[in-house]
Amino acid sequence: METRRKFRWRLPARSLALGDRTLVMGILNVTPDSFSDGGLYFDADAAVARAVAMEAAGADIIDIGGESTRPGSVGISVKEEMRRILPVIEKLRGRIRIPISVDTSKADVAEAAAGAGAEILNDVTGLRNDPRIAEVGRRRKLGLILMHMRGTPLTMQRAPFARDVIRDVTSGLRRSVARALKAGVARSQIVVDPGIGFGKSHEQNCEIIQRLGDVARLGFPVLVGTSRKSFLGTALKRDAGKDRIWGTATTVTASILQGAHIVRVHDVAEMAQVARVADVVRSPELLRNGRTAAD
Repeated sequence: METRRKFRWRLPARSLALGDRTLVMGILNVTPDSFSDGGLYFDADAAVARAVAMEAAGADIIDIGGESTRPGSVGISVKEEMRRILPVIEKLRGRIRIPISVDTSKADVAEAAAGAGAEILNDVTGLRNDPRIAEVGRRRKLGLILMHMRGTPLTMQRAPFARDVIRDVTSGLRRSVARALKAGVARSQIVVDPGIGFGKSHEQNCEIIQRLGDVARLGFPVLVGTSRKSFLGTALKRDAGKDRIWGTATTVTASILQGAHIVRVHDVAEMAQVARVADVVRSPELLRNGRTAAD
C-alpha cells in the first residue's frame, strides 16, 4: 500500500484538504452523447437536480462537462459548450456548497465558467489543446486538474499505445505541469490525473492503478477516474456502463490504497461508501478513535 502525502488544494475562496480522506468527485455530463450517461442530464433543470442529489449522496466536488471525450468523439464549438454548461453552473450558485469543476479544454469556456462560479478547471488534454487555460487558472486562482491523454478523443484508441505506459504518463504530466508553472499557476493549485482509458490499452489501465505511486512521485495530488470504463466491461463481460458498478468499486478501492487523493465517479452514493471503507483500511485509527473517514 502506497503512502499518501497530504496537501492543501488552493481554490479561489477556500482550500481543500487532500490526503486525510479520499474526496469524491461526482460526474455530471451535460451532453447528448457521453459514453455512459449521455442525454440523461442534457436538460439544465435535470442537471441541477442531479448535482444537488450528488452533494446529498456524499460528493465533495461536482465536475460538469459539456463536451463528450469518449473514444471516437469529435469536438463541439465554444458557443455550444457554453450553451450547455453555463445555465447549469448559474442555477447551482447558492444551491450547493461544494466546489464546481468544469471539464473543458477551451480557455474561453473556462473563463466563462469561472465567471459563473466554477472553482476548478479539469483539462483532459493537460493544456495541449489550449495552453491559455493556465492563464485563466492563474488569474482567477482556480484549481487546475491536468490529465494525461495520448492522442485525441478521435484517435486515442486507434493510435499505437506507448511501450512503457508509466514513462509515457509521467513524462506527459511533467510537460503539462511545466506549462502551468511557466504561466504562473501555483503548485498548490495543481492536481494530476493519469488519464485511465485515454489512449491506453486495457492492460495498461490496470498497470497505472498498480503503479500510482510513480505518478504521485511527481509531487502533486492524484485524481483517478475509472468509473464505468470499457476495461471494466472487458473484465466483467458487461457492455452497459451502468452494469459496471462493482468493477468500478474494485478499481476505486485499489486506487485509494495505491494513493489516490480524489476519485471521479458516476455512482456517488455507492462510491462514497467504498471510499470511506478504503480510507479506514488505509488508516485503521479512524475506527480506534471512534471516527469514520467521513467525519
